[in-house]
Amino acid sequence: MQEQSEQSLAPGRSARVELTVTEADTALAAGSGDVPVLGTPRVVALAEAATVAATAGALPPGRTTVGTRVELDHLAPTPVGRSVVARARLTDVDGRRLGFEVTVTDAGEIVARGRVERTLVDRRRFVERASGAPAGAATA
Repeated sequence: MQEQSEQSLAPGRSARVELTVTEADTALAAGSGDVPVLGTPRVVALAEAATVAATAGALPPGRTTVGTRVELDHLAPTPVGRSVVARARLTDVDGRRLGFEVTVTDAGEIVARGRVERTLVDRRRFVERASGAPAGAATA
């Protein structure tokens, strides 16, 4: 069996994920507002899901990525029933740090855009560390 190297995490990798907005995805449901439109926390989660999808199949065995930074401008509301598409493109790799450009669109119109950073970690060690860490301790 040939082991994948971190070299397969070259800039240019990309992915998209799609979501049809439900009541559970709204700002009202998330507690981040009082309006029944796609909530910003759900937009962030969708953008992160796209970054995870962009690295799927390219990570060395036993490795995963964890989110460490999100910069996102949520520019337009999306009502329940509409579909949004999040796209992520790996733009830079600096050691274990991976940088992504992300966009979320509704019928081709930009709903959100920004950057997400993830860090490559050893899955087992990360989970062990997180399990033994005091509340509020840094995990990445």
